[in-house]
Amino acid sequence: MDEAIIDLNNLCFRWKNSGSMLLDIPQFRMKQHEHVFLQGPSGCGKSTLLALVGGILILESGSLKVLGQEISDLSRSGRDIFRVDHIGFIFQLFNLLPYLSIEENVMLPLRFSSIRAKRAGRTKLDRINEARRLLKDLGLEEQQAENSPVIELSVGQQQRVAAARALIGSPELIIADEPTSSLDADLRHSFLELIFEECKKSGSTLLFVSHDSSLSDYFSSKASMEDLKNTIN
Repeated sequence: MDEAIIDLNNLCFRWKNSGSMLLDIPQFRMKQHEHVFLQGPSGCGKSTLLALVGGILILESGSLKVLGQEISDLSRSGRDIFRVDHIGFIFQLFNLLPYLSIEENVMLPLRFSSIRAKRAGRTKLDRINEARRLLKDLGLEEQQAENSPVIELSVGQQQRVAAARALIGSPELIIADEPTSSLDADLRHSFLELIFEECKKSGSTLLFVSHDSSLSDYFSSKASMEDLKNTIN
């Protein structure tokens, strides 16, 4: 299918009280099931663009549609609901909650999204089993998931928990913002392979953002922030 997951046109954004435009992107489109690598140096606006796609920020002018929904047409609460229902985020700093167990961290989106909860399983036990499956498939053994506090996990293990949280409930779009910046070369490779496999299973589209251009070799679709500012499709 050629259905657009992200479709933006003439997007402009600047910070309040800033005279200069941070983002001015004529056109960008991501199709369903694509895995796109977006590269750019620190400070070029990558994370800002992701925040716009996720409805955390609102564009100044132009059009930004995600799954056919014009994001700026939604209220703040509407954007929050849309985001948790349809987008899974993997953050650079993981953003795991230390007072929750590993499984509870993974299942957190299901507390706020009935859509993703239903996709994850009909019953609470089904959803717990889905969380455990994701953790196992991402390289965390069940005993670790049950007994280890999040703060005792290694960096690589925490990243896998964050990925499982993003993937649970099969959101249509996965956004990964510098998710491998804290990992060594071997862990980066294995993490990417695991993410690709899980996105394939769930049918999720992947937008992967990094300053590390060497990672682009893993992706068939590639772009840079400089490309975006000069129009790509």
